[in-house]
Amino acid sequence: MEPYEAVTEHGEMSGSATGGGGGREGGRSIKVRVKKASKFTLSSKLWLERQLNDPYVAQAKREGWRSRAAYKLIEMDERYNLLKPGQKIVDLGAAPGGWAQHAAKKVGVEQGRGKVVGIDLLHIDPIAGVELAVMDFNDRDAPERLKAMLGGLADGVMSDMAANTTGHKKTDHLKIMGLAELAIEFAREVLAPGGFFVSKVFQGGTEGALLAMLKQDFAVVRHVKPKASRAGSAELYVLATGFRGGAGAEDAADEQDD
Repeated sequence: MEPYEAVTEHGEMSGSATGGGGGREGGRSIKVRVKKASKFTLSSKLWLERQLNDPYVAQAKREGWRSRAAYKLIEMDERYNLLKPGQKIVDLGAAPGGWAQHAAKKVGVEQGRGKVVGIDLLHIDPIAGVELAVMDFNDRDAPERLKAMLGGLADGVMSDMAANTTGHKKTDHLKIMGLAELAIEFAREVLAPGGFFVSKVFQGGTEGALLAMLKQDFAVVRHVKPKASRAGSAELYVLATGFRGGAGAEDAADEQDD
């Protein structure tokens, strides 16, 4: 990354290319802006300034989470009691690993309980107790590979995936919703009865169709916007609990009958 200067609004030097977010000094909130960023695009500069001023980014670094996104899952988990000791969990689009970290802690992998598998198209640095794989969940054999890695059906499928943006809001919305629909189809293949599914979506007019799709297979479906989701963002999460059983459960029953 090109070096830059992160300067507070009252002109004091603060931060670095790997520095934390904004904080408080003398009881005052200090906003950091990027001063020298000649090779950054405007969108990259704005993203960097958001990172530098985001309290969740600084908190994640202090507490050892891979990303600020961990706090979104932590809040949903605390509110709806999703993750429990001994569960088998799949994390789709797991990089850089914040969600997998929290899931591993809650299901008890370090105590030899449960299982967490994280997959992504990108390499993920190792996470204690988590099995990681570079894999496209949309591959034809992905559900069977994941079930083999888990040693059975999953108790939860989590997805914080976001499609690469184009800058055109309608197109980007359709892309993220299409990705969520593919994740739902994958979840139907690997979830055990009673399991849960959580996925990132965007507000934009087609969320109703997605909810209707989920209500066919889950007892309770809701939208959630964690506090860690930026207030100005259209980001939401769809949370479905009480999976009634689908293709994965039917296949498992057939194998037991055999």
